[in-house]
Amino acid sequence: MEDNTSNNTQPQEASGHDSGGGSRDDKGRDNKGRDHRRGGGGGNRGNNRGNPRRHGPSKEWKLVEQLALQSLEEQKKARRWSVFFKLAMLAYVVFIFVALNPSTAGDSASTSKSHTAIVDVSGVIMAGREASADTIVGGLRDAFEAKHSKAVMLRINSPGGSPVQSNMVYNEIMRLKEMYADKKVYAVITDVGASGAYFIAAAADEIYADPASIVGSIGVISDGFGFTEVMEKVGVERRVYSSGDNKAMLDPFSPLNAGQSAHFGTLLNNVHEQFIAAVKRGRGDRLKETDTIFSGLMWSGEQALPLGLIDGIGSPGTVARDIIKEEEIIDYSKRPNALQSLVDRLGVKVGATIAESFGSHLVLK
Repeated sequence: MEDNTSNNTQPQEASGHDSGGGSRDDKGRDNKGRDHRRGGGGGNRGNNRGNPRRHGPSKEWKLVEQLALQSLEEQKKARRWSVFFKLAMLAYVVFIFVALNPSTAGDSASTSKSHTAIVDVSGVIMAGREASADTIVGGLRDAFEAKHSKAVMLRINSPGGSPVQSNMVYNEIMRLKEMYADKKVYAVITDVGASGAYFIAAAADEIYADPASIVGSIGVISDGFGFTEVMEKVGVERRVYSSGDNKAMLDPFSPLNAGQSAHFGTLLNNVHEQFIAAVKRGRGDRLKETDTIFSGLMWSGEQALPLGLIDGIGSPGTVARDIIKEEEIIDYSKRPNALQSLVDRLGVKVGATIAESFGSHLVLK
């Protein structure tokens, strides 16, 4: 019995010793009560600090991770908004382009039905504007050439403008009337058909207007400003260099010259005579010549009728329906391109307009 006890105790004693010579019990404690197991006993708190992967990330690490995720999310949102605004801007530009670019006459001319062809004369008649000779003549040619256009109507709403541009349109109408003798030309004045606009209307076979329309103003005017006294008060000296005695004629910063003024008066009278001749040619015996008919006066449509300035009262719709007998109307007016219209509306030409106002220019008015 004693021998067996001794033998059994030897392995247990041997098992209580580690490789370093210390003894441990069956729970991993040495003879001093220290726990040598990983993460166990008295070393548990210290081991948790050095091993964050065992018990999850610390609060600081979670905060950094959260901030990083939030930053990424904000960047995604910013990119989405950036794309949205770019697409919105693109859509806006496309909308403006389409809105300012109406259908062309070529699209309208594709119709195979009989119709009344209409061409607009709208705004100041001047080169580079919507009512320039090039623009109006282009629409007129398309209207006359259209196979199924029964007649051509000029829809006029203009105070006048350049005598040159007006005369170019007048002559082109006369030429087209000879080429297309079966197509009559009707001029319909809406709000205003004065001066250069009436010059153009006189080329039509018949002229109609609303009772309240402004008609006439058969005259020529050239206006400007003089700044000589202002310059003297301010103390500004005008210096002009020219190779001809009359090269600086009508300079607003130089004193008015009587001889030059008289010469310019003859120029105006000559243009006025051209205007009168065109009106007489177009209106013929229908015009009642009075002392005031060519004086530059204007009349309402109702007053203009007995003077022979117009042939009747009507609107574009009533003329097409009741006079031409073709109610279907197709617009052959040429329009400026969308970009040019947008630039003009944004006021890019304000400086040019102001510069023009300081100079002396000739208009039918």
